[in-house]
Amino acid sequence: EGTIQAARTLRGSVNKPNVMIKIPATQAGIPAISQMIREGCCVNVTLIFSLERYHEVIEAYLAGLEQRLADGHSIDNVHSVASFFISRVDSELDARLTVTSSDSASDLIGRGAINQAVLAYQLFHDSFSGERWKTLRARGAQFQRPLWASTSTKNPTYPDTLYVDSLIGPHTVNTLPEPTLEAFCDHGTVARTIDGDVANARQQWDQLAHLGIDVRDVAEKLEREGVASFIQSFDDLISSLEDKAQS
Repeated sequence: EGTIQAARTLRGSVNKPNVMIKIPATQAGIPAISQMIREGCCVNVTLIFSLERYHEVIEAYLAGLEQRLADGHSIDNVHSVASFFISRVDSELDARLTVTSSDSASDLIGRGAINQAVLAYQLFHDSFSGERWKTLRARGAQFQRPLWASTSTKNPTYPDTLYVDSLIGPHTVNTLPEPTLEAFCDHGTVARTIDGDVANARQQWDQLAHLGIDVRDVAEKLEREGVASFIQSFDDLISSLEDKAQS
């Protein structure tokens, strides 16, 4: 309820048709996302770290659109993106893989985040292609586009365009930090890559469980850290604005 009220306040304060309200994909955030979509609010669903939660995000979006139609409103101007955080996933997975005793663990280092994103794109494709989606699409529904966030490489041994080159595909968004954007303009590769080898991505992702890596625990840890970081950033922003307003 607090998230819903904050989203309404922010949306009303900005009062622009292209404003996109950011709502975290926490357990409490899921019903808030659905409600705001129902109210015609454009939503950037942020802090997605797992396929399971992404499935809930898609359901929240579709349900919100269906409820909005049932309320007698149009849905052709409702937009949303679903933001998957990439490099943070690799940082956590790589740290856990490094301390495992299996020789095969090294083959998975630097692959986890991309593999999960590839599988997320398959989930997107499947969810936005069936009869349910066709019904909504016929009424003007927009795709909830997967957005790849945190796409600068934290590990200096990785290619600086790794999380751009590997995640290119239709209906996707990549929010590149400026150094990564400049690197991609200089030596990036433009090609459809997001669904080039889905079978290998699934095999490597499943292999993590066999190595004792609990991807659910990874996602929960990253979500907690992400929410705490966002709170701090928001508090710092508001404090800075208050200082400027009073000076």
